[in-house]
This record gives sequence, C-alpha cells and structure tokens, in this order.
Amino acid sequence: MIEPTLERERALWARGRRVVAGLDEVGRGPLAGPVVAAAVVFPPGVTEIEGLRDSKVMTPLQRTRAAGAIREAAQAWALGAASVREIDQLNIRRATALAMRRALERLPRRPDHVLVDGLPIPELGCAHDAIIDGDALCLSIAGASVLAKCARDALMRKLSVRYPAFGWALNKGYGTPEHLAAIDSEGPTVHHRVTFSPIAQPRLL
Repeated sequence: MIEPTLERERALWARGRRVVAGLDEVGRGPLAGPVVAAAVVFPPGVTEIEGLRDSKVMTPLQRTRAAGAIREAAQAWALGAASVREIDQLNIRRATALAMRRALERLPRRPDHVLVDGLPIPELGCAHDAIIDGDALCLSIAGASVLAKCARDALMRKLSVRYPAFGWALNKGYGTPEHLAAIDSEGPTVHHRVTFSPIAQPRLL
C-alpha cells in the first residue's frame, strides 16, 4: 500500500518555505450535507505519522486515531466548510474552493505555500501545487483529508439523529439505495442539495 511521505514538504522547507499547508476536502459527491475542507501545517522536522493514509482507505477507528496524532504533531490546523445553500447557489466546484479558502484563512498564520489534492484551484488566490492523488502521496494533504473526513462524518451522524429515515450515520449523505428510497418516500430535507440529480422540485421537511 502506498504511504504518504514528506518529500514535497521537505523540498519546500529546503527552499525557505517554513509554513507549508496541506489542503483537502471531503463531500463533493453526496446528495446531502456540506462540503468540508481542512488545512494542516506540519513543522519542519516532523516525522511520518504511523498509520496515516488516504482517508478513503482507512477505517473509522483508524481515522479517529490518526486525527489525534495529526492534531498533536501539527504546527497548526483548521477547518472550513461551504453549506448546502452555498453549494446550490455557487455549484460544487466553486463551493469547494470557498471551503478550502475558509480553512486556509482560519490558520493562525498565512502559509508560504500550499499543497492541494487534485487539480489547480485558481480561486485559492495563493501559490499552490496541485497533486493528483495527493491524499495518498503527501503527508500534509493526507492529514487534511483525515481531519476533514472526521469532521464531516461527525456532522452527518448528528444530523442522522434528526432525520433517521435517510441513514446518514452510515451513508454520510451519499446516494445509496436506502438514501434514495427515503428521498422518494419522505421528500428532501433542508440539508439536501436540490441542484443535484436525482433531487428535483424539493418538498422541504
């Protein structure tokens, strides 16, 4: 299994970039809930965190344990989100960029450089390297992926208590058969993305 490394961070530290932030998001694809981003800054000299991987291949328990180690090792970290309303108004790509900007803005110090998962995001308005599969290759991006995933999953579990028919504690808002059937029978809630297929002509609970 591929393990994320500090190769890219060390290259930037060697060039005098002391505050290097890893940036990632979760929640682009679900039918319900916000998109959540996290930014993680590891200090120069930090060592790899045992067990940290791309959050998508980790179990919930592994992510919870890794999140504690990430927060302990990090020089700084922050979360940002874009709401369902913002997703529907802006579109998911622009809302994702908004969530990422909010995470960066909540760091105590502006990063010298940003490492982001995926493709370049001009809306960030700062120097950044976009790394395909960055959450599997780059330690600070993997750390951001885990923190964002833990935060969003916790929120969806809380919302599931209020809206138990949709199964959000398990599906986290993704379009599983159970979730789709509940949308058909109950109608969408205020936490559903009404611009996403197959939701149409919403009847808000």
